Amino acid sequence: MASAETARTRQVAVLSPVARRKLGDQILEQLLHMIESGTVKPGDPLPSERELMSTFGVGRPAVREALQALQSRGLVAIHHGERARVLDLTATSMLDQIERSARHLMSTSPQTLEHLKEARLMFECAMVRLAAAKATADDLARLRQLLAAQEAARRDSQAFLEADMALHEGIAAISGNPLFAAISRAMLQWLADVHRELVRIPGTESVTIAEHAEILNCMERHSPEAAAMAMANHLTRVNQLYRVRKGGRRAPRS
Repeated sequence: MASAETARTRQVAVLSPVARRKLGDQILEQLLHMIESGTVKPGDPLPSERELMSTFGVGRPAVREALQALQSRGLVAIHHGERARVLDLTATSMLDQIERSARHLMSTSPQTLEHLKEARLMFECAMVRLAAAKATADDLARLRQLLAAQEAARRDSQAFLEADMALHEGIAAISGNPLFAAISRAMLQWLADVHRELVRIPGTESVTIAEHAEILNCMERHSPEAAAMAMANHLTRVNQLYRVRKGGRRAPRS
């Protein structure tokens, strides 16, 4: 009998009080279900704040808290005086939601920066290997146009960076998987603060263009391993230049 009482005491000891759920969280859960179930589709408006207040029997603060949570997740757009409208979630918009946090982490965490550099190296080599095997004449012509645009933007660092992103994104897009293209752009975007400093270093533009040209040469020969090696050489050089910036300045070369 004593042992049974002891066992029950131990079971109770691992339990904890159940917390009351916030009204905003409960409303959010139901609105998420509406979106995920397709009850409301991309482009559709959600019920107005007044309608939601009446339906849930709550005040305006709880409704706004739920709507703002949906907005922060990139699921709805909210404009003053209008009902919240459901957005069409894509791979790119999904990754855009974490861009600010990711870039902050890159600038403050040397370890995370190293992890991203390593991940991007492996990812981009896999993408170009696949692209070299699959690329059509039209694919290669588009990449050559992007390279020409980058070369024309030598004196405009922002345009040069955009052309750089477009070229790497274009290589990943040959896979036919839109998530790959979005990831390629996102990783370079997360490194953008440092990269903008790099494109201002005299001579860097010419080296980058030459390395990109060699990658495309290998792709045009449909040589996956040579293309992957050219990409690895390019990103290994670039990775050595990235620095963690503190207080808005690029850290000195170690």
